[in-house]
Amino acid sequence: MPTAQEILKQYFGYDSFRPGQDELVQAILSGRDTLGIMPTGAGKSICYQVPALALPGLTLVISPLISLMKDQVGALNEAGVPAACINSALSFEEMRDALYFAGRGQYKLLYVAPERLTAPFFLDFARRVPISMVTVDEAHCISQWGQDFRPSYLKILDFLASLPQRPLVSAFTATATAEVRDDIIRALGLEDPFVITTGFDRPNLYFAVEKPSSKPSALLAHLLQRRDKSGIVYCSTRKTVEEVCDMLLSRGLPATRYHAGLDPEERLANQDDFLYDRKTIMVATNAFGMGIDKSNVSFVIHYNMPKNMESYYQEAGRAGRDGESADCLLLYGGRDVVTNQMFIDNNRDNEELDDVTRAIVAERDRERLKKMTFYCFTNDCLREYILRYFGEYGSGYCGNCSNCKTQFEEM
Repeated sequence: MPTAQEILKQYFGYDSFRPGQDELVQAILSGRDTLGIMPTGAGKSICYQVPALALPGLTLVISPLISLMKDQVGALNEAGVPAACINSALSFEEMRDALYFAGRGQYKLLYVAPERLTAPFFLDFARRVPISMVTVDEAHCISQWGQDFRPSYLKILDFLASLPQRPLVSAFTATATAEVRDDIIRALGLEDPFVITTGFDRPNLYFAVEKPSSKPSALLAHLLQRRDKSGIVYCSTRKTVEEVCDMLLSRGLPATRYHAGLDPEERLANQDDFLYDRKTIMVATNAFGMGIDKSNVSFVIHYNMPKNMESYYQEAGRAGRDGESADCLLLYGGRDVVTNQMFIDNNRDNEELDDVTRAIVAERDRERLKKMTFYCFTNDCLREYILRYFGEYGSGYCGNCSNCKTQFEEM
């Protein structure tokens, strides 16, 4: 049986694990439940993909996004790892074939949406096939305190209980406060888990907040300074994505766009143009970025303020994955608060929520929006503000954010 190190080299091409990865892999291989909280770009997927190849049976990966599953499965197949996924985008025949081959031991990883777990055909399959591990990706979705709570994640515990033998359970997320971490352990019924938080600080990222009188002019100025660089511009609505992308194209900048309103073929083509540097600027809503492993993103500009710190840090963290210096800029405008407030009040993402839970979630989202807005107005070190939000403490002065590089005068 190859070692974890040999699997890492053979399939993923790396000579050594990054901080935190080795400990998590070894904990899983020693038979312990695990919870890994690692910032965007720290390499969470390696932590369950390597053990999946070393364990005897099948690993089920529960993932909330179809696009994320497809990206991961595509990358694994390219690396020579047999993997497949089950989700609502597949026909019944495609699902049946995937389960047939998984049942014959032809896949090592099977990605599945949480909603599928309770479907009779899937339960029947899961009870017959030896499952070594169940991995929960984006595990914060199981917590009512998390920023993307999904009631379908609460079915995971019932699913585990219905299996003839409880498999190992591993869970991973990029952004979790201490409250969310404790909730994940409880809601998934993790038994004496090995828990690791690799630290939220990414020293190579420079953070800045600006309040320009004209966002289009400010954005253009930043992009013209970075003509030879690759980066993402995040907007809060599809309409803004279209307007910003058109403006950049009219100025001769190599931009493309991504949002849920485009047809799948165009989304994929635009994503590939960005991934392979045919277009260096991606203008997108938050629908873009999950599982996108592009190492040379040297800036992330938020044209609009996101609705919480978790989303902001996850999206900003897509910059600088290669360890090189990268910029995370947020262009704040008063309308951003109103737009986000509207999103919270009209949130229908979770049809399964009852009215009481919906009201609780909305209240928590408003509190999160308040903390995100404070970030845009604080005179303190921006990095310190982010770390403190996630329960870590820095020196109070990082020397690599717009506030640390500005002299403030009290008035």
